[in-house]
Amino acid sequence: MTDPRDLTSEIFSDAVTLTPVEPKVFDAAFVATTQPCPWPKAYGGDLVAAAAAAAMRTVEDGKQLHSMHSYFMRPADIGGDVRYEVEILRNGRGYSTRQVRAFASDDDGSKPLYVSLAGFAQGEPSASYLAEMPAGLPGPDDVPSSADYLASRDGGTMTPTSKAYWSGGRSFDMRHVPGPVYLTIDGEAAPHQAIWVRPFDALRPVEGLSDEQRDVAALAYVCDYTILEPALRVLGLPWAQEGLVTASLDHAMWFHRPQPFTTDGWLLYAQEALAADHGRGVGLGRFFAPDGTHLATVVQEGMIRDLQAGRG
Repeated sequence: MTDPRDLTSEIFSDAVTLTPVEPKVFDAAFVATTQPCPWPKAYGGDLVAAAAAAAMRTVEDGKQLHSMHSYFMRPADIGGDVRYEVEILRNGRGYSTRQVRAFASDDDGSKPLYVSLAGFAQGEPSASYLAEMPAGLPGPDDVPSSADYLASRDGGTMTPTSKAYWSGGRSFDMRHVPGPVYLTIDGEAAPHQAIWVRPFDALRPVEGLSDEQRDVAALAYVCDYTILEPALRVLGLPWAQEGLVTASLDHAMWFHRPQPFTTDGWLLYAQEALAADHGRGVGLGRFFAPDGTHLATVVQEGMIRDLQAGRG
Protein backbone atom coordinates (compact mmCIF):
# COMPACT_ATOMS: atom_id res chain seq x y z
CA MET A 1 0.00 0.00 0.00
CA THR A 2 1.27 3.48 -0.87
CA ASP A 3 2.06 5.55 2.20
CA PRO A 4 -0.17 8.68 2.01
CA ARG A 5 2.70 10.70 3.45
CA ASP A 6 4.67 10.06 0.24
CA LEU A 7 1.96 11.48 -2.04
CA THR A 8 2.23 15.04 -3.30
CA SER A 9 0.53 17.45 -5.68
CA GLU A 10 3.88 18.96 -6.68
CA ILE A 11 3.72 17.43 -10.18
CA PHE A 12 0.74 19.66 -10.94
CA SER A 13 2.36 22.83 -9.60
CA ASP A 14 5.52 22.06 -11.59
CA ALA A 15 3.41 21.64 -14.75
CA VAL A 16 1.89 25.12 -14.46
CA THR A 17 5.04 26.93 -13.36
CA LEU A 18 5.85 29.14 -16.36
CA THR A 19 8.94 31.10 -17.30
CA PRO A 20 8.35 34.25 -19.37
CA VAL A 21 10.37 34.31 -22.61
CA GLU A 22 10.58 36.54 -25.67
CA PRO A 23 7.64 35.75 -28.01
CA LYS A 24 8.36 34.53 -31.54
CA VAL A 25 4.80 34.46 -32.87
CA PHE A 26 2.29 36.41 -30.74
CA ASP A 27 2.16 38.99 -27.95
CA ALA A 28 3.50 37.07 -24.95
CA ALA A 29 5.23 33.74 -24.42
CA PHE A 30 6.01 31.37 -21.56
CA VAL A 31 7.88 28.09 -21.27
CA ALA A 32 6.75 25.13 -19.14
CA THR A 33 8.15 21.63 -18.76
CA THR A 34 5.91 18.61 -19.28
CA GLN A 35 5.77 16.20 -16.35
CA PRO A 36 6.68 12.50 -16.11
CA CYS A 37 4.18 9.86 -17.17
CA PRO A 38 4.63 6.22 -18.26
CA TRP A 39 3.27 6.67 -21.81
CA PRO A 40 4.99 7.54 -25.12
CA LYS A 41 3.73 11.16 -25.02
CA ALA A 42 3.05 13.87 -22.46
CA TYR A 43 -0.26 13.97 -20.60
CA GLY A 44 -2.86 16.13 -22.40
CA GLY A 45 -4.01 17.88 -19.24
CA ASP A 46 -0.45 19.12 -18.83
CA LEU A 47 -0.89 21.21 -22.00
CA VAL A 48 -4.41 22.40 -21.16
CA ALA A 49 -3.43 23.57 -17.67
CA ALA A 50 -0.22 25.27 -18.80
CA ALA A 51 -2.11 27.02 -21.62
CA ALA A 52 -4.75 28.18 -19.14
CA ALA A 53 -2.01 29.52 -16.87
CA ALA A 54 -0.33 31.32 -19.79
CA ALA A 55 -3.59 32.93 -20.89
CA MET A 56 -4.49 33.98 -17.34
CA ARG A 57 -1.10 35.64 -16.88
CA THR A 58 -1.90 38.05 -19.72
CA VAL A 59 -5.22 39.23 -18.22
CA GLU A 60 -4.55 41.99 -15.70
CA ASP A 61 -7.97 43.54 -15.07
CA GLY A 62 -9.49 40.89 -12.81
CA LYS A 63 -11.53 39.01 -15.40
CA GLN A 64 -11.87 35.29 -14.73
CA LEU A 65 -11.41 32.42 -17.16
CA HIS A 66 -14.89 31.22 -18.16
CA SER A 67 -14.14 28.87 -21.10
CA MET A 68 -11.42 27.11 -23.07
CA HIS A 69 -11.67 25.33 -26.42
CA SER A 70 -8.66 23.26 -27.44
CA TYR A 71 -7.25 20.97 -30.11
CA PHE A 72 -4.38 18.54 -29.60
CA MET A 73 -2.44 18.50 -32.86
CA ARG A 74 0.90 16.76 -32.21
CA PRO A 75 2.33 14.85 -29.24
CA ALA A 76 4.57 16.69 -26.80
CA ASP A 77 7.73 15.07 -25.48
CA ILE A 78 7.75 13.98 -21.85
CA GLY A 79 10.09 16.15 -19.84
CA GLY A 80 10.43 18.57 -22.75
CA ASP A 81 10.09 22.34 -22.69
CA VAL A 82 6.97 23.65 -24.40
CA ARG A 83 6.60 27.31 -25.41
CA TYR A 84 3.11 28.78 -25.00
CA GLU A 85 2.56 31.79 -27.27
CA VAL A 86 -0.41 33.99 -26.28
CA GLU A 87 -2.22 36.26 -28.74
CA ILE A 88 -4.28 39.05 -27.19
CA LEU A 89 -7.33 38.94 -29.46
CA ARG A 90 -9.62 41.26 -27.49
CA ASN A 91 -9.72 43.28 -24.30
CA GLY A 92 -13.30 44.40 -23.71
CA ARG A 93 -15.07 45.91 -20.73
CA GLY A 94 -16.95 42.71 -19.89
CA TYR A 95 -15.14 40.01 -21.87
CA SER A 96 -11.64 39.34 -23.18
CA THR A 97 -10.27 36.63 -25.48
CA ARG A 98 -6.89 34.97 -25.88
CA GLN A 99 -5.47 32.47 -28.33
CA VAL A 100 -2.73 30.14 -27.08
CA ARG A 101 -0.53 27.98 -29.26
CA ALA A 102 2.01 25.54 -27.87
CA PHE A 103 5.23 24.67 -29.66
CA ALA A 104 8.32 22.67 -28.88
CA SER A 105 10.67 25.20 -27.32
CA ASP A 106 12.98 25.31 -30.37
CA ASP A 107 10.17 25.47 -32.97
CA ASP A 108 9.88 28.65 -35.02
CA GLY A 109 6.08 28.56 -34.93
CA SER A 110 5.43 26.28 -37.91
CA LYS A 111 4.39 23.09 -36.10
CA PRO A 112 2.00 23.76 -33.20
CA LEU A 113 1.49 20.94 -30.73
CA TYR A 114 -1.70 22.37 -29.29
CA VAL A 115 -3.99 25.35 -29.86
CA SER A 116 -6.75 26.86 -27.74
CA LEU A 117 -9.04 29.85 -27.39
CA ALA A 118 -9.67 31.14 -23.88
CA GLY A 119 -12.48 33.48 -22.84
CA PHE A 120 -12.46 35.73 -19.76
CA ALA A 121 -15.44 37.45 -18.13
CA GLN A 122 -15.83 40.27 -15.63
CA GLY A 123 -19.02 38.74 -14.21
CA GLU A 124 -22.22 40.52 -13.27
CA PRO A 125 -25.33 39.99 -11.12
CA SER A 126 -27.79 37.56 -12.69
CA ALA A 127 -30.30 34.82 -12.05
CA SER A 128 -28.72 31.41 -11.49
CA TYR A 129 -29.34 27.83 -12.56
CA LEU A 130 -26.82 25.00 -12.42
CA ALA A 131 -27.03 21.22 -12.75
CA GLU A 132 -27.67 19.15 -9.64
CA MET A 133 -25.06 16.88 -8.11
CA PRO A 134 -25.87 13.15 -8.48
CA ALA A 135 -27.46 11.73 -5.35
CA GLY A 136 -27.04 8.40 -3.60
CA LEU A 137 -23.35 7.84 -4.35
CA PRO A 138 -20.98 6.36 -1.77
CA GLY A 139 -18.69 8.95 -0.24
CA PRO A 140 -14.94 9.03 -0.86
CA ASP A 141 -14.19 7.41 2.49
CA ASP A 142 -16.25 4.40 1.37
CA VAL A 143 -14.36 3.99 -1.92
CA PRO A 144 -10.77 2.69 -2.21
CA SER A 145 -8.04 4.97 -3.45
CA SER A 146 -6.23 4.02 -6.65
CA ALA A 147 -3.24 2.99 -4.55
CA ASP A 148 -5.29 0.71 -2.31
CA TYR A 149 -7.16 -0.77 -5.27
CA LEU A 150 -3.99 -1.58 -7.21
CA ALA A 151 -1.85 -2.71 -4.27
CA SER A 152 -2.52 -6.43 -4.84
CA ARG A 153 -3.48 -6.35 -8.52
CA ASP A 154 -1.46 -6.86 -11.70
CA GLY A 155 -2.12 -7.77 -15.31
CA GLY A 156 -2.44 -6.66 -18.89
CA THR A 157 -0.03 -3.98 -20.02
CA MET A 158 0.40 -2.58 -16.51
CA THR A 159 4.04 -2.20 -15.51
CA PRO A 160 5.48 -1.26 -12.10
CA THR A 161 5.96 2.26 -13.48
CA SER A 162 2.38 2.66 -14.69
CA LYS A 163 1.07 1.10 -11.46
CA ALA A 164 3.01 3.65 -9.41
CA TYR A 165 1.76 6.46 -11.66
CA TRP A 166 -1.90 5.42 -11.34
CA SER A 167 -1.45 4.99 -7.60
CA GLY A 168 0.25 8.24 -6.69
CA GLY A 169 1.93 9.97 -9.61
CA ARG A 170 -0.87 12.22 -10.84
CA SER A 171 -0.99 14.81 -8.01
CA PHE A 172 -4.63 13.97 -7.20
CA ASP A 173 -6.37 11.24 -5.21
CA MET A 174 -9.03 9.80 -7.57
CA ARG A 175 -11.64 7.33 -6.31
CA HIS A 176 -14.03 5.63 -8.74
CA VAL A 177 -17.73 4.94 -8.45
CA PRO A 178 -18.68 2.19 -9.25
CA GLY A 179 -15.06 1.01 -9.62
CA PRO A 180 -11.89 1.66 -11.65
CA VAL A 181 -11.19 0.57 -15.21
CA TYR A 182 -7.45 0.08 -14.80
CA LEU A 183 -7.16 -3.70 -15.31
CA THR A 184 -10.76 -4.79 -15.80
CA ILE A 185 -14.12 -3.05 -15.93
CA ASP A 186 -14.83 -3.02 -12.20
CA GLY A 187 -18.55 -2.48 -11.68
CA GLU A 188 -21.31 -1.98 -14.19
CA ALA A 189 -20.29 -1.65 -17.86
CA ALA A 190 -22.53 1.38 -18.23
CA PRO A 191 -21.72 4.68 -20.00
CA HIS A 192 -21.35 6.67 -16.80
CA GLN A 193 -19.24 6.89 -13.65
CA ALA A 194 -18.16 9.36 -11.00
CA ILE A 195 -14.75 10.22 -9.57
CA TRP A 196 -14.11 11.68 -6.13
CA VAL A 197 -11.04 13.87 -6.55
CA ARG A 198 -8.80 16.05 -4.38
CA PRO A 199 -5.09 16.96 -4.38
CA PHE A 200 -2.83 14.72 -2.30
CA ASP A 201 -1.72 17.71 -0.26
CA ALA A 202 -2.31 21.46 -0.19
CA LEU A 203 -1.69 23.03 -3.59
CA ARG A 204 1.47 25.08 -3.59
CA PRO A 205 1.59 28.75 -4.61
CA VAL A 206 2.37 29.15 -8.32
CA GLU A 207 4.36 32.21 -9.38
CA GLY A 208 2.35 34.54 -11.59
CA LEU A 209 -1.04 33.08 -10.60
CA SER A 210 -3.39 33.96 -7.77
CA ASP A 211 -4.60 31.03 -5.68
CA GLU A 212 -7.96 31.24 -7.46
CA GLN A 213 -6.28 31.09 -10.88
CA ARG A 214 -4.12 28.17 -9.72
CA ASP A 215 -7.27 26.30 -8.69
CA VAL A 216 -8.83 26.90 -12.11
CA ALA A 217 -5.67 25.48 -13.69
CA ALA A 218 -5.92 22.48 -11.33
CA LEU A 219 -9.39 21.63 -12.64
CA ALA A 220 -8.09 21.95 -16.21
CA TYR A 221 -5.18 19.68 -15.30
CA VAL A 222 -7.07 16.86 -13.61
CA CYS A 223 -10.09 16.72 -15.93
CA ASP A 224 -8.31 14.88 -18.76
CA TYR A 225 -7.18 11.82 -16.78
CA THR A 226 -10.55 10.07 -16.68
CA ILE A 227 -12.95 11.80 -19.10
CA LEU A 228 -12.71 8.98 -21.69
CA GLU A 229 -13.31 6.27 -19.08
CA PRO A 230 -17.12 6.11 -19.43
CA ALA A 231 -16.62 5.30 -23.12
CA LEU A 232 -13.95 2.72 -22.26
CA ARG A 233 -16.27 1.29 -19.61
CA VAL A 234 -19.22 0.77 -21.95
CA LEU A 235 -16.95 -0.62 -24.69
CA GLY A 236 -15.33 -3.09 -22.27
CA LEU A 237 -11.82 -1.67 -22.72
CA PRO A 238 -9.79 -1.24 -19.51
CA TRP A 239 -6.64 0.88 -19.63
CA ALA A 240 -4.37 -2.19 -19.42
CA GLN A 241 -6.07 -3.91 -22.38
CA GLU A 242 -3.51 -5.25 -24.84
CA GLY A 243 -3.59 -3.16 -28.00
CA LEU A 244 -5.52 -0.19 -26.57
CA VAL A 245 -4.26 3.20 -27.77
CA THR A 246 -5.92 6.46 -26.73
CA ALA A 247 -5.22 10.14 -27.33
CA SER A 248 -6.99 13.43 -26.63
CA LEU A 249 -8.27 15.10 -29.80
CA ASP A 250 -10.23 18.15 -28.73
CA HIS A 251 -11.46 19.60 -25.47
CA ALA A 252 -13.88 22.23 -24.20
CA MET A 253 -14.27 23.42 -20.63
CA TRP A 254 -16.53 25.99 -18.99
CA PHE A 255 -15.88 27.43 -15.53
CA HIS A 256 -19.20 28.51 -14.01
CA ARG A 257 -18.01 30.12 -10.79
CA PRO A 258 -14.89 30.51 -8.63
CA GLN A 259 -14.02 27.46 -6.58
CA PRO A 260 -11.65 26.63 -3.73
CA PHE A 261 -9.68 23.46 -4.51
CA THR A 262 -8.29 22.43 -1.13
CA THR A 263 -7.49 19.18 0.63
CA ASP A 264 -10.25 19.92 3.15
CA GLY A 265 -13.03 18.70 0.87
CA TRP A 266 -13.48 16.43 -2.12
CA LEU A 267 -14.87 17.41 -5.50
CA LEU A 268 -17.14 15.05 -7.41
CA TYR A 269 -16.44 14.63 -11.12
CA ALA A 270 -19.60 13.09 -12.63
CA GLN A 271 -19.03 11.70 -16.14
CA GLU A 272 -20.91 10.06 -18.99
CA ALA A 273 -20.13 8.83 -22.48
CA LEU A 274 -22.08 10.66 -25.17
CA ALA A 275 -20.86 8.68 -28.19
CA ALA A 276 -18.30 6.12 -29.31
CA ASP A 277 -17.79 5.20 -32.96
CA HIS A 278 -15.25 5.25 -35.79
CA GLY A 279 -12.37 5.07 -33.35
CA ARG A 280 -13.46 8.11 -31.32
CA GLY A 281 -15.33 8.65 -28.08
CA VAL A 282 -16.93 11.75 -26.57
CA GLY A 283 -17.23 12.25 -22.82
CA LEU A 284 -19.13 14.80 -20.73
CA GLY A 285 -18.07 15.67 -17.20
CA ARG A 286 -19.29 18.00 -14.45
CA PHE A 287 -17.37 19.06 -11.35
CA PHE A 288 -19.32 19.59 -8.12
CA ALA A 289 -18.18 21.10 -4.83
CA PRO A 290 -18.87 19.25 -1.55
CA ASP A 291 -22.02 21.36 -1.01
CA GLY A 292 -23.36 20.32 -4.43
CA THR A 293 -22.46 23.51 -6.29
CA HIS A 294 -21.83 22.88 -9.98
CA LEU A 295 -18.38 24.37 -10.64
CA ALA A 296 -17.33 23.43 -14.17
CA THR A 297 -18.31 21.38 -17.22
CA VAL A 298 -16.03 19.45 -19.59
CA VAL A 299 -16.66 17.90 -23.02
CA GLN A 300 -13.83 16.01 -24.66
CA GLU A 301 -13.35 13.83 -27.72
CA GLY A 302 -10.57 11.29 -27.81
CA MET A 303 -9.18 8.63 -30.07
CA ILE A 304 -9.96 5.10 -28.88
CA ARG A 305 -8.04 2.59 -30.99
CA ASP A 306 -8.36 -1.12 -30.19
CA LEU A 307 -5.59 -2.84 -32.12
CA GLN A 308 -6.96 -6.24 -31.10
CA ALA A 309 -10.41 -5.61 -32.61
CA GLY A 310 -11.33 -8.06 -35.34
CA ARG A 311 -8.48 -10.43 -34.60
CA GLY A 312 -9.43 -14.02 -34.07
